[in-house]
Amino acid sequence: MLHAAVIALSSLLLFLVQPLIARLILPWFGGGAAVWTTCMLFFQSLLLAGYAYAHASNAKLAPRRQVILHIALLAAAAATLPIAPSERWKPLGDEEPITAILILLAAAVGLPYLLLSATSPLVQAWFARARPGANPYRLFALSNVASLAALIAYPLVVEPFLSNGEQVAGWSWLFGLFALLCAALAWRSAAPAADHAAVLPDAPAPKRSEVLHWLALSATGSAMLLAVTNHVTQNVAAIPLLWLAPLTLYLVTFILAFGGGFYRSEVFWSFCLAWLMGMAWLLVDIDYQFELPLQLGVFLSGLFVTCLFCHGELYRLRPPPRHLTMFYLVVSAGGALGGLLVAVVAPLAFNGYYELGLSMIAVAFLAALRCATLYEVARNMSLAVLMGVTGAAIYDGLRFQEDVRLASRNFYGVLRVKEYGTPGGADHSRRLLHGVIMHGEQYLHPERRGMATSYYQHSSGIGAALLARGDRPGPMRVGVIGLGTGTLAAYGRTGDTYRFYDINPRVIDVASRAFTYLADSDAKIEIELGDARLSLEHEPPQDFDVLAVDAFSSDAIPVHLITREALALYLRHVKPEGIVAFHVSNRFLELVPVVARLALENKAHAVAVFEGSGSGEDESRTQSDWVLVSRDPNALQGKQFEAVGAEPAEDREALRTWTDDYSNLIQILK
Repeated sequence: MLHAAVIALSSLLLFLVQPLIARLILPWFGGGAAVWTTCMLFFQSLLLAGYAYAHASNAKLAPRRQVILHIALLAAAAATLPIAPSERWKPLGDEEPITAILILLAAAVGLPYLLLSATSPLVQAWFARARPGANPYRLFALSNVASLAALIAYPLVVEPFLSNGEQVAGWSWLFGLFALLCAALAWRSAAPAADHAAVLPDAPAPKRSEVLHWLALSATGSAMLLAVTNHVTQNVAAIPLLWLAPLTLYLVTFILAFGGGFYRSEVFWSFCLAWLMGMAWLLVDIDYQFELPLQLGVFLSGLFVTCLFCHGELYRLRPPPRHLTMFYLVVSAGGALGGLLVAVVAPLAFNGYYELGLSMIAVAFLAALRCATLYEVARNMSLAVLMGVTGAAIYDGLRFQEDVRLASRNFYGVLRVKEYGTPGGADHSRRLLHGVIMHGEQYLHPERRGMATSYYQHSSGIGAALLARGDRPGPMRVGVIGLGTGTLAAYGRTGDTYRFYDINPRVIDVASRAFTYLADSDAKIEIELGDARLSLEHEPPQDFDVLAVDAFSSDAIPVHLITREALALYLRHVKPEGIVAFHVSNRFLELVPVVARLALENKAHAVAVFEGSGSGEDESRTQSDWVLVSRDPNALQGKQFEAVGAEPAEDREALRTWTDDYSNLIQILK
């Protein structure tokens, strides 16, 4: 059936273009998870615009005029292909990132995405006109099945085998096919009747309270999706591609709810309340904070149950087909509102991840509204759960600030400075945390304050590189990508220059206010704000003795900093005998062979330095993995490297070289 084919193809393209376009612009904005969140906000907002167009054209235009307009827009969208953003949109490094990303996306993919977004409600309206009495809402379930297929296929099938250019070309050809099929269906839909209002049975307009209920249910489901995604990827475990699981579950709930027959609110309210209490329990019980299977099991299943409640209630409260496009417009407005609250408002208003607790309170409130129409037991239980979830959210927010000296949140995430040990004692220390990842530590005792700690201690790979270069006469020039606490400044001597690059202005502020490595260093300190690679591309050769690339932590892999072209750029900025040191410590990804391949491609040499965690007499040692690359093999030899047990970096012949046009996280999962 042509209706089903057009909807399925449009939904497939919708969810293929999202990771594709995000992948293309990630290198321009630091490669962090916040770029994806901002892209999600754009896509949700444009989905709303598409649904608004579908509703307006269906309500205000006669079928023939609607078809002519839609075919003209399809032709205009096809004329904008391919969708790859132009290099002129590349930022200089000091722009406000959210606004820059939204404008770039609008220019690159705005019109095609708008028309793809409008397809599902438009085609459902055409289907309802062509087949009065049939259930057009089942086509919405079909669209989510196609979306789910695209979501799963991209990281498993598309990304591992196709370069960026091939992905752009393939998507553009598929959009051309979609435009032809959609135009044919639109032309056919206008033929049966001249007046679409006479075809669909009349029905009273929805009440304002009904519209607000739709909006609240949709916004709450969207907010739960992003809040749970933030929680499990930032506060539980920064596992690569973990964001895929929440989005998959979110789509499945739409499929089950709008497929009809699965959701029964008379029974399901009890499951919703039970899972809300389970999530509330884990929010307040710190004994299970790092129990990964339990945390992921409860929060991911909780997301599924709560979103199924929200979307099931939407389907239960759906209007007659006469008001179908208005219904979808409100649903998409709620989705955009939920995304706006989590992606934009929360980082501006909060200094921590409080939106999960607030979203759970919203679900509990909506469940209480539903239970108010049921029997007394349901009403009493829902009110008890609402109070329990509210108390848990408040407690979690207060505990988040425990032992925290400073907390800050912006586009790039939440930074916290926590203190440990006995004040005034030798063990008194301060750590910089980004989610569950430590980004540096400093002892506060005067005799230990200047120690290089954690991943940067003397026995680490970067420590060995700096000590080896420091044995040579004359001042040393060092570059560092990723400031953290500024620990590497502790190696600085009089006459040395340490130049730090960081994209997050809050990191620079925290390193200066809460830590003293920068202020205490004997070296000259330079700090460059902006994406390091963009900055280095615009700078003359820096002649670094050592360049530390320290921006890889868990799933937040700025891939553009670890490609063949990136290493070529780094080598241009180091002396012929200089060292590029990659910090590749990672619980989930094996980055050593990736760097080894890059060194091979750039005709350089590499060694891997694995530093084990402390045991016995030295409990303070932190486990770290570094790969050191140099064009001069003699630079990677010496007593410092032998002392830490340097091993030849592994090279996998089957591993495809990472470039600006290709990378594959799946292949390097541990």
